Amino acid sequence: MRNNGHKTLAGRTLYIHPMTRGGARLLAAVFRSAGVDARVLPPSNDETLELGAMYSSGEECYPEKITVGDYLRITRTPGFDPAKTAFLMPASNGPCRFGQYWPFLQMVLNRAGLEEVMILSPSSSTGYGDVVQDSNAFFRLGWNALLSADILRKMLLKTRPYERVKGSADAVYERSLERLERALETPGLGFGARRKRMVEALTQSRDDFRGVDADYAPGKPLIAVLGEIFCRLNRFANDDMLRTLEEYGAETWISDVGEWVFYTDWSRMDNMRRQGRGFSKDMAVAHIKRYIMKRDEHALMAPFHDDFTGYEEPEDTDVVVRLGQDYLPARGALGEMALSLGRAGYCHGKGVDGIVDISPFSCMNGIVSEAVYPSFSRDHDNIPCRVFYYDGVIRDMDRDIGIFMELVKGYMARKKIRRVYPAVYR
Repeated sequence: MRNNGHKTLAGRTLYIHPMTRGGARLLAAVFRSAGVDARVLPPSNDETLELGAMYSSGEECYPEKITVGDYLRITRTPGFDPAKTAFLMPASNGPCRFGQYWPFLQMVLNRAGLEEVMILSPSSSTGYGDVVQDSNAFFRLGWNALLSADILRKMLLKTRPYERVKGSADAVYERSLERLERALETPGLGFGARRKRMVEALTQSRDDFRGVDADYAPGKPLIAVLGEIFCRLNRFANDDMLRTLEEYGAETWISDVGEWVFYTDWSRMDNMRRQGRGFSKDMAVAHIKRYIMKRDEHALMAPFHDDFTGYEEPEDTDVVVRLGQDYLPARGALGEMALSLGRAGYCHGKGVDGIVDISPFSCMNGIVSEAVYPSFSRDHDNIPCRVFYYDGVIRDMDRDIGIFMELVKGYMARKKIRRVYPAVYR
């Protein structure tokens, strides 16, 4: 945990960057349940990119420019007090530049004379031990919050393209997040009682989504959205690409946050096996952790069994890794590139009609994946695959998206694997 030496969260407001707004809101609620004044940063705008560019050299990746720019915006608000402020910026190991985000943010703050701002940077090894007494319970509650956000996003994306009244699905999504925030932020509850409230809130949200006036006529193309985790999930970073695809008549199925969390655990366990620690104490702990995480996932997903028919997530990361093995072996190609190719194979088997990969400009995951997608497409009935890069430069993508959607329509007419629709909507 990087917490600037002697500094603690006591008396500070913790700001959380919304890689996904739903996930950030629910995670902030988890912090509030522990007595931390946690808030989500306001939506990104032009000033975000202006400040991000002002304090960067151009070598940094696009998500880093966005996160740094958004945190700097807060420092310019009236009454800002660096001694009463903390920024959440997780840490990471591996080849991705994400591991440099927190030291880069610290350097930028120092240059701006804001050394008193605390950077809360939990890593996979330290967790949240410096924030709460029971860090395991806190982590588990945070995990359940992220899973819940994934579920609500999934319900939104499978409902919104079919709504008869524009904005009705978004309204249900907003009410659902507020309902989950209330279930999460109440202090003094044990995990069991709090999770019961979460399941009740999710069940009510499920019923609200089912109640949206919608025409679920089959035949709408289903597009799998893959790629770098920040760009694909952050609406500002990708110019709201999912909504744009919907405007072109598509439905989208996006890789969620939970997939990445399970992958990092899979990678950690695989490294232990290769180091000869397959029967170690650490490996046993990792197995127990994964078991609990999967059990939590099943408990939260249970009310949505009928809704997610045809949208089932892979039961295990091994499934995804195996499907991408012939293109980008996960033990050599680390990160989103291996997941993207494996997920593309999985989604092809579920009957999707096209693959969209969203990545930051110059991101190695997108570049490597783009080089391999033609081979993948040839081996999978020539399913259309398209990589879209983003760097903050305004551009007209209508032509590229239009061409892609025409290819999708052609593929739909000849594809061999038909998608399955939820019986609850027939």
